[in-house]
Amino acid sequence: MKNTKGISRARFLAGTASAGLAAALLPAGTAQATQRRHGLRHRGVVYTVGEGETPGTAFSTARMREDVRVIRDELHADTVDVTGDGVERLTATAAEAAERGLHIWLQPTLGDVPERDILEHLAETGRFAERLRRQGASVDFSVGCEFWLFVPGIVPGETVLERVQHLLDGNVDLDRMQRLLDRFTAKAAAVGRSVFRGRLSYAAAEDDQVDWRLFDIVGIDYYAYHRHRADHVRELRRHLRPGKPLAITEFGTCAYVGAPETDGMGWNVVDHDKDPEEIKGHLVRSEHAQAAYLADLVDVFSAMNLYAAMAFEFVTPDAPHRPDDPLHDLDIASYAITKTIMDCPDDPHSGWHWEPKKAFHALAGRYAAGESRGTLPTGRATGT
Repeated sequence: MKNTKGISRARFLAGTASAGLAAALLPAGTAQATQRRHGLRHRGVVYTVGEGETPGTAFSTARMREDVRVIRDELHADTVDVTGDGVERLTATAAEAAERGLHIWLQPTLGDVPERDILEHLAETGRFAERLRRQGASVDFSVGCEFWLFVPGIVPGETVLERVQHLLDGNVDLDRMQRLLDRFTAKAAAVGRSVFRGRLSYAAAEDDQVDWRLFDIVGIDYYAYHRHRADHVRELRRHLRPGKPLAITEFGTCAYVGAPETDGMGWNVVDHDKDPEEIKGHLVRSEHAQAAYLADLVDVFSAMNLYAAMAFEFVTPDAPHRPDDPLHDLDIASYAITKTIMDCPDDPHSGWHWEPKKAFHALAGRYAAGESRGTLPTGRATGT
């Protein structure tokens, strides 16, 4: 599956933003909440655990364990957003994160299968999240991500990319889509509640209409571009709900000039009809543009004392960097804060490694600064 999670729904659903502005975020009302935290409560990164598109990029437990160590010790994150599909991959990664003392945001995202299979996958993952929680791990559970994109039947199309194209072309009954989205979201929330007793959330596209009464934490995939930080603050304030922490479940951009201005559509510069796939246009690679955007957003989130922010994403193995071949440098269209380097670029069985991008170092600096300020005890009591 390609990097479609960050797609900007605003491009094709203009006018369907959530109604009304919310009140300011309020503490949840117990003793811990009397101490206001300054800065992000949880600083994290998304770690996707898909099976991989080629034999060479298949999921590796050994590689995952080393990546989780790096996330804690070198990125200075205190949170890992474990997402993707495959219950064994999700649970193994969450267990490793718990073993290393990280806060876990566990989010299954099985897609392109019948609803019953998605809900069963959700339930099994949630049961494991509850076992971790009972064993003392710090864990929040998200029932999924942008269901209109991943769950068949809400939007026409058999695959994510087909559904994206229908939305771009306007071939969608928006009222019907919202009814189906509400129905499935309520089902997923009910399944989540039935198996998990901790804090429940969902990762919504920024202008999704969601009944947040179903959840304990508001989760937003945020890919907006503004020249001024005050405009980010103004936009994010409309997602605040009394008594419910706000988590930025995804934020990021790609590594080329102009990518931040695409509002999450930066991935859409790859010609998938070519073999091998090619970068469209004459893009100028810029790790600086990616790093600056992420650093600015972390500063915004910290200034707002948000509950959590998870950068999208740690690594994208199926989008390798080819420094001597710009036409096939798929990493330019990746949101990863690391670049994948193939040992033998034309061999699907090739080994590979990642190297940090400037975005990695920018986040590490911001996260280390947040780490040095300390954290409040984990629990439902904190308003942020």
